[in-house]
Amino acid sequence: MRSIRHRIPFRAAVAVLAFCPIVCSVAWPQSQPSLTLIREGQQALQADDFANAASYFERARKLAPENLEVNRGLLLSYLQLGRLDEAQSLGQAAVVRWAKDAQLQHWLGLVYFKKAQNSKALEWLQRSASLDGTQYDVHFDIALVLLSDANYSVAADELEKAIKLDPKPALAHVFLGRTYQNTNRTVQAVEQFQLALRLEPGISLGHYHLGFAYASLGRNRDAIAEYEKELLHSVNNPAVLYQLGHCQLEAGDGKSAIEHLQRTAELDPKNPDAAYDLGKALLLQGDTEGALLWLHRTVELRPENPSPHYQLARVLQKTGNKEEAERELATFAALKKTQPVTGGMATGAVP
Repeated sequence: MRSIRHRIPFRAAVAVLAFCPIVCSVAWPQSQPSLTLIREGQQALQADDFANAASYFERARKLAPENLEVNRGLLLSYLQLGRLDEAQSLGQAAVVRWAKDAQLQHWLGLVYFKKAQNSKALEWLQRSASLDGTQYDVHFDIALVLLSDANYSVAADELEKAIKLDPKPALAHVFLGRTYQNTNRTVQAVEQFQLALRLEPGISLGHYHLGFAYASLGRNRDAIAEYEKELLHSVNNPAVLYQLGHCQLEAGDGKSAIEHLQRTAELDPKNPDAAYDLGKALLLQGDTEGALLWLHRTVELRPENPSPHYQLARVLQKTGNKEEAERELATFAALKKTQPVTGGMATGAVP
């Protein structure tokens, strides 16, 4: 799974902050200057002006250090600005002062997530969920941490909770589909990707993920159709181009496969799978010289892979170089013995 972009539940955060003045003004008498700074800080947050928001809340904190709303606003501002050390210091102090505040613990968890400290991130996000399990964003963010650790099964549980709370965000369905795909629940993955595309037809890589799921089920024609749709939005995405070319090769359309695999190799020259499939496709089209070039390139990129040696032997046999073909077959057999036995979902190139 590719890395997941860290996100911050900003709209929910602003809603929480917007509610706070009445509550906080009852708990802590405040001066008019601090109230003005809080209001200006909220407006800056709503305008995505995080630098000014931080400035307003810093000044407000000097006047009202024990104000929950001020601490929330400043923590969120630091988080959005990427001032993570300051956010961590502030958040650690704040969760001691307000131990029952789910929002502060949620944002502290996100600070640790953005600092790539996933175990601490998970600890604080789960504490937030235990205090208030009714927030979509908390379960979604717990799932992001779990996904980044490849803990797909538990991530699926959190995403299912999030979707029960709010079924509308298409991204949650995409991620749930990915967890299903990675736990061999491909039919359910297809359903989630289809639902995501109904909710948000232009969602990034939605057709790509649906295409990959179709390909996993052997539905190459359906997969090709989805990859072609994705290319309308991701013209030069090498992952999409590779999967499209790979499926076209599997479906017997060597000419189209070569076109997309060559483009993949241009954009991602260190991709051994693209080089391997390109070698196979050229061999099927009768271009033995081109096949030799790309299969040798595959060996350079992934020397431990036995598959290109098998294909090289086939090419060499076609060109009458029997002695070298036998050497390649011997190399193939030797490397094959070193490969671990795999089960479940197929991985790697198939000779």
